[in-house]
Amino acid sequence: MTQLADRRVALVHEWVGATGGSEQVFRHIAAALPHADRFVLWKDPDVTDAGLRESWLARTPLRHSKTLALPVMPLVWRTLTRRRYDVVVSSSHAFAHTVRLGAAGHTRHLSYVHSPARYVWSPDFDGRGSGPLLALPRRALRTADVRLSRHVDSYAANSHEVRARIRRFWRRDAVVIHPPVDVDYFAAAPPADTGQSRDYLLGVGRWIPYKRFDLIISIAAAAGLPVIIAGSGPEEHHLRRHADRVGARVTFEVRPDRERLRQLYWGARALLFPVHEDFGIIPVEAQACGTPVLGLARGGLLETVVDTETGFLVDSTGPEDYLPALHRIGQLDQGRIQAHAKAFSAAEFTAKLGAWIDDACP
Repeated sequence: MTQLADRRVALVHEWVGATGGSEQVFRHIAAALPHADRFVLWKDPDVTDAGLRESWLARTPLRHSKTLALPVMPLVWRTLTRRRYDVVVSSSHAFAHTVRLGAAGHTRHLSYVHSPARYVWSPDFDGRGSGPLLALPRRALRTADVRLSRHVDSYAANSHEVRARIRRFWRRDAVVIHPPVDVDYFAAAPPADTGQSRDYLLGVGRWIPYKRFDLIISIAAAAGLPVIIAGSGPEEHHLRRHADRVGARVTFEVRPDRERLRQLYWGARALLFPVHEDFGIIPVEAQACGTPVLGLARGGLLETVVDTETGFLVDSTGPEDYLPALHRIGQLDQGRIQAHAKAFSAAEFTAKLGAWIDDACP
């Protein structure tokens, strides 16, 4: 990417929280393009990233509701700044790929896509996009999404799953660049006194409906094993009530830091991940620790988990259907699981990112 050193470069991303898979990717892209101006719709109060330039949407009440803000996002990206750039790289999971910061034929627009907007294109995956407020504008938003992104010169997708959606929804192709995972950090064993017992199951992530933590709890209850649920989110009260209802032995770890998360991975018998995910960084982190994954045989897990070698994939959302695979977890080799995770390292991501940008910006 050395040929970009003397070009004006902009990097844009949707909203930025302190944690999250897309934020991790955005930060790695920013590190690879240190001279780029960085624009976001808004950032959460606890975000400490320096140099982020928020859009005018950040000064409105809409920043507090992604659903209500969604219909105006295409307008925001077209009125982001008067500055013009030679190269624009978007990190997009809604409408960031529609940003246009230069004249056709002069500015190269590249977009790394985490997924076409789930709220708009795949409401069946994520119930947050299926509410009545979006029912009427969804068709118009789909039309605008396609029309306003025709200027994009090159797409990259975070998985083959997302590449297929880009082809289906936008009629465009993309190269696949898997997100970066800090496999070296997670592969390093935590201090021995943290208790690597392998006697509990683990669920990690945001406590929102489509992540299916209720199913994780039900699987643990059916298996008669304790489960630790690590993360945070609006579903906490519901999940606690569900745990009581099914008689599960659940420990909730709210917002564990990175070191604590590594301890939890290393101590778990298996990571439960029964969700249709775009890619899924969490399962790769678990495998870097030598912890097998028991998950849904759909989406990104088909790319990150080698069935019967680094985990087991089950094409079902019935808790009892996971029990036969769970009983076989102990047969898997920890070294094989860790070796597989290395293919998703940050170094691999940076190399492939650089090759994509070089090819798209001669």
